[in-house]
Amino acid sequence: MPELVRFLVRHALIGIAVAAASVAALLAFDVARLGTLVWQSPSGIVAVIALTCGLAITFGSVQMGFAVMLLRASEDDARGGKPRHTDAPEGARPALATLPGRRATGRDRRLFEAF
Repeated sequence: MPELVRFLVRHALIGIAVAAASVAALLAFDVARLGTLVWQSPSGIVAVIALTCGLAITFGSVQMGFAVMLLRASEDDARGGKPRHTDAPEGARPALATLPGRRATGRDRRLFEAF
């Protein structure tokens, strides 16, 4: 199995485990009398399965998203700063874009040069 797939599956399973722990805590601490309702209902197990599946999908997806967003692309990108390779020649600056029929003012130039 490719490394990236294992990475995503591992983090999805972490999210599913957190969801199962959350459902167990909701039932054990009887939050909003949910545990009482589930154990007294004849179809309470179906409600627990539905709640667990819904939270597992949500928490698994969130955990995978966090893991992907926190990945570092490479050691060069981790240091920050300006990218080394650009398509523009050294010292080149993009043209100041203005709307047709409108002159660029000093304020426009100052705003543009800030970037």
